[in-house]
Amino acid sequence: MKKLFAFIAIAALSACSSLKTNSDFDPGVSFDQYKSFAWIEKKSDSQYHLDGLMDQRVRNAVNNEMTAKGLKQVDAESADLLVNYLTKVDKKINVDTFHTNYGYNPYYYRGWGYGGSMQSHTTVREYEVGTLIIDLVDNKTDKLVWRGTVADTIKNKSTPEEREQLINEAINKVMLNFPPKPES
Repeated sequence: MKKLFAFIAIAALSACSSLKTNSDFDPGVSFDQYKSFAWIEKKSDSQYHLDGLMDQRVRNAVNNEMTAKGLKQVDAESADLLVNYLTKVDKKINVDTFHTNYGYNPYYYRGWGYGGSMQSHTTVREYEVGTLIIDLVDNKTDKLVWRGTVADTIKNKSTPEEREQLINEAINKVMLNFPPKPES
């Protein structure tokens, strides 16, 4: 019975996506005017976390999403939007305490009577949350017009295919909010 319960709990948790997305934009900007994009070239930065392969996966996923939305990739001088992304990793700590009662205590002591026994178990877990931030900048005004963020617990994916799938899913989910829908 315990195995069945554990299996159901794991299946329910794995069905839920843990990706947390958010986006913000300048409401004074008409996003219909943007027809092309280009990447901002990164300079060397000690805060830069992605290796060359992950960098290429992120760029490919963003390129695919932007192209699917009707924007064309061009050189930086003629682009309407400039695309940049940033990454950050935060360490988090999770502390859980469980109290369990194992029924009655069969020992009888004068003045104490029958009673239960309780045990506490505390688990401390340290984990990392990775955040990917995508910025879109108007090339004419040099102003940020849209920002999307996606965060998830960092898991060690063992294959390049799994890493690529995770990046594609994250970029797809955050880019659902671009271009922003006008308020009705």
